[in-house]
Amino acid sequence: MSDTPLDSLVLHATDNAVSWITLNRPEAMNAVTWDQRERVISLLADASSDPGVRAVVITATGKGFCAGADLRGAPSGTPNGGAERVPGDVARTIKRGAQRLISAVLDCEKPVIAAVNGTAAGIGAHLAFACDLVIAAEQAKFIEVFVRRGLVPDGGGAYLLPRLIGPQRAKELMFFGDSVPAADAERLGLVNRVVPAGELEKTARAWAERLATGPTRAIALTKQLVNASLESDRATAFAAEAAAQEINMTTKDANEGVTSFVERRSPSYEGR
Repeated sequence: MSDTPLDSLVLHATDNAVSWITLNRPEAMNAVTWDQRERVISLLADASSDPGVRAVVITATGKGFCAGADLRGAPSGTPNGGAERVPGDVARTIKRGAQRLISAVLDCEKPVIAAVNGTAAGIGAHLAFACDLVIAAEQAKFIEVFVRRGLVPDGGGAYLLPRLIGPQRAKELMFFGDSVPAADAERLGLVNRVVPAGELEKTARAWAERLATGPTRAIALTKQLVNASLESDRATAFAAEAAAQEINMTTKDANEGVTSFVERRSPSYEGR
């Protein structure tokens, strides 16, 4: 990795209660280094704990959203400081790196939008698929690149894709590693919306700011319920739903929502 300051490689700004996280290594198609992953994970944790943040957008500069992991940036996170590999090193690296990144998105207590400006390959594709909503520019494409390198998918790919598009389609993408254009990704259900490149930021901003004016805790609890639903039986899912409702009814926003309905006016949510 270069000596460029990390805060210039992962740009961050909060605007209208939206945390914007921007990968900024366009010369490398935004392939992420170990340090960049840690920065993104930290920013997502900050978003969860900051009441002033009510939505998150992950995007990138240049022609690529994220071309995967930058293996040249791995030494700082390589087990044993780059010494001879021992059994368990690879598994530990994956758990500490790619899987933590994907988990940080899934576990973020605020809704996360991926604004995919270009190629999303490998862990870059999984970073997008882990987000709650995905908006893609028309030129964007998604590649399960692992098979091209003789590798098993990591970063939660075999967990995410079957839940999004079913096992047969997931196997097709992972077995062949073909490039999936944005329009096809939308048709498959990997992408919510495809827009012209010039409208990507505008659309992501509109969606994020709409979410940021919503009942933040209700959205967070809804996210948790949906993410857990495919791993739960009906009894467990129904119990979780009831518990979420119980928790949510203690919030100011729930009270405001009910009161505004009774008073026949638009609600004004504070995210609390």
